[in-house]
Amino acid sequence: MTPRLDQLWVYLAASPLLGLTLTLIAYQLAFALYRRSGSHPLANPVLIAVTVLVSFLLLTGTRYETYFAGAQFVHFLLGPATVALAIPLYQQAKRVKAMFWPLIIGLVGGSATAILSAVFVARAFGASQPTQLSLAPKSVTTPIAMGVAERIGGIPSLTAVLVIVTGILGAVGARYVFDVMKVRDPAIRGFAIGIASHGIGTARAFQVNEQSGAFAALAMGLNGALTAFLLPLIARHLTLS
Repeated sequence: MTPRLDQLWVYLAASPLLGLTLTLIAYQLAFALYRRSGSHPLANPVLIAVTVLVSFLLLTGTRYETYFAGAQFVHFLLGPATVALAIPLYQQAKRVKAMFWPLIIGLVGGSATAILSAVFVARAFGASQPTQLSLAPKSVTTPIAMGVAERIGGIPSLTAVLVIVTGILGAVGARYVFDVMKVRDPAIRGFAIGIASHGIGTARAFQVNEQSGAFAALAMGLNGALTAFLLPLIARHLTLS
């Protein structure tokens, strides 16, 4: 950098608004690319925005703590945004009641499959026990997953990364899996992606169809609560088996 640009960067890097500005710009660019692609799932805006941000932080040598000092404002809005998901869910209340028992069975089966498949695949590849336990809550939203991982002996920071990767993979690939399986019902598609891919998958479901988004939000919340209750109970058996 030239001296003036270097001085300007030092000034900007010291501002907590740097992280907020970078986050908003990265997502706007990613969303514009997503729209230009015709909403193609491979152009997932979260994936593109994360890639841009990570690349920028690495190239400039910016510490994550410095970035998060401003990005925490966006992080704070996750709470109100999650609560707001109740609105489209309320609009689907009649169908939720009609599908109550199938949803409960799908929830328990999906939650158990997400946990056990992750652990046994990791074990088959020779992963350490902490890594296996870090993988177990990968399909629930980050705050719950990190808290559960810490409680059962996993590595919370590793879990956070795995949760994001799981969400992006689900948001990008779920459409193709559903098409191959010939699953057309938006409620079923949404509920499945909500269990498997938490908030990122739910965001993708809302982009496709409001009914899918509502059922994905329901699944995300229920799976988070069930995993938080269920995983600590079965973690001991996972480590002993």
